[in-house]
Amino acid sequence: MDYNFNKSSYTIALVLFSLVSFNAFAQKEPQYTQYMYNIGSFNPAYVGTVETPELSGLYRAQWIDIPGAPRTFRFGANLPFKNEKVGLGLNIVNDELGPATQTYADISYSYQIMVTDETKLSFGIDAGGSFLNVDFSKGTFENPGENLNEEMLSKFYPTVGAGAFLYSEDWYLGASVPNFLTEGVYNDEVASIIEDKLQFNFIGGYVFELSENLKFKPAFLVNTISGSPVNVNLSGNFLISDVVTAGVSYRLENAFSGLAGFQISNQLFAGYSYDYNTNLLGEFNNGSHEIILKFYLGRKGPSKSKGNSDKNAKGKPKQIDSPRFF
Repeated sequence: MDYNFNKSSYTIALVLFSLVSFNAFAQKEPQYTQYMYNIGSFNPAYVGTVETPELSGLYRAQWIDIPGAPRTFRFGANLPFKNEKVGLGLNIVNDELGPATQTYADISYSYQIMVTDETKLSFGIDAGGSFLNVDFSKGTFENPGENLNEEMLSKFYPTVGAGAFLYSEDWYLGASVPNFLTEGVYNDEVASIIEDKLQFNFIGGYVFELSENLKFKPAFLVNTISGSPVNVNLSGNFLISDVVTAGVSYRLENAFSGLAGFQISNQLFAGYSYDYNTNLLGEFNNGSHEIILKFYLGRKGPSKSKGNSDKNAKGKPKQIDSPRFF
């Protein structure tokens, strides 16, 4: 990537990196528009609440046409145990911003209990680390004296997070902290690149069954960090015949988004979102694109048996064949 900007484009770059410093580095979790399909990435309590094992891959290209803008790839796994209490998860994220690359990797554990006959509460913890690499040979900096006197910086720091997730068949609420190890982790060199602070995530949603073939889910995600503006995401998605998903999202004072998804088969879901910036960056880029693929392992197709189709041979409710929508 080339960072030799003329005066006007350098002004744009200053706006870019001042804004992105919150989105990419102040936050432990990169920014996602399709956060409603990505809950396990920022709340470890979610990993054991899914109906069948899930694998997901996400790619986000942010602020198209701006050099050095963020590029994010995520791979995740949610693995519920058969006892319906314990779950394990895996989260790997590669986040690129200009000359800096961060790779996060952590393993999650969750345990859930019954609160009522229809409500469960899950607790989760995750542990891992982040690899930070900064290549100062990429491009020309306006004030090189402010940067490190070396071309490469490579550091590792550990992460420990926790979360809670309360849910029923048609609603959920969650809270999480991606990393408690914020003070005393970074040395002076790394602190000159990243100023890490404790972050809190709050998430929620409710599924309205408008008809037999139509569901509507409003949802929210709120990120708070001391000393930074609150990041508020609001969304509304329709699920049509358990196959097609369509909706919109709004990131407060930041971007409007359109979302679409398709349940290709019982085992495969594909989703796409497009963001249009409502802040100053909207004049200098062609939006942001995000693609997600989710694989549901072991999910069965709809029962074809006649009579008493809602129960299995033992008289128990049959396995849920359609997505829970969260």
